[in-house]
Amino acid sequence: MKRILTVFLRRSMVVLGLAALLAYDGSVYGISEVFQGKIYTPGPLKPVDSQLKVRVGDAAPDFTLPSISGEKVRLSQFRGQKNVVLSFVPAAWTPVCSDQWPGYNIAKELFEARDAVLLGISVDNLPTLFAWTQEMGGLWFPVLSDFWPHGAVASQYGVLRSDGVSERAIFIVDKEGVIRFIDVHDINERPPLEGILKELDKLKKP
Repeated sequence: MKRILTVFLRRSMVVLGLAALLAYDGSVYGISEVFQGKIYTPGPLKPVDSQLKVRVGDAAPDFTLPSISGEKVRLSQFRGQKNVVLSFVPAAWTPVCSDQWPGYNIAKELFEARDAVLLGISVDNLPTLFAWTQEMGGLWFPVLSDFWPHGAVASQYGVLRSDGVSERAIFIVDKEGVIRFIDVHDINERPPLEGILKELDKLKKP
C-alpha cells in the first residue's frame, strides 16, 4: 500500500510539473529554486545578438562534441533513427538556463513519445557543466560542451553572440538530418516546451 501511494504521489508531482511547464508563459521562473544563492544574474540582455547561418530545410551541419558523461556525441549518429532537438543555452549558473534544462528533465516521456532525443549544448567547459547539472540532480539527456574551439558549433549554426556565449536557441532536426524548426529565442526568456512538442508532432505527419 505504501509503495502504491509513493508511486501515485510521484506521478502526481510529474503531472503537476508538466502542467506548470506547458502553461509557462515565459515570464516566471522557479523550477530551479535549489540554485538560490549560487546563480550569477547578468541582468537584461540584448534579446538576440547573432545572425543565423542556416535555414529551415537546410541539412543540419554535422558536429561532434564531448559530453559530461565522457562520451563524444555526433549529430549524424542519430540519422535514420531519431529526431533531434538541439537546445543551445548561453551559460551555466545563470537564471533562465538553470530553469530551462531541469524543465525538460521532467518531460522525458514527451520527447520519447515523439521519437526524439534532446541534446543540450553550451559553450561552458566540461567541469563547469558537470558541476552545474549535478546541482540539478542530473539530466536524462546528453549535455555537450562547445567550449573548444570556443563556440565552434554555435558559430556554425549562427547563434554565437558577440560576447562569446550562444543564443538561447532551439533547432529541430528530423531523421533525415534536415532542419525542420528554428527558434532563436529572446535570451532573457525560456522557450515554451509546448512549442517544441507541437513542432515535433508535425514530423509525424506525412
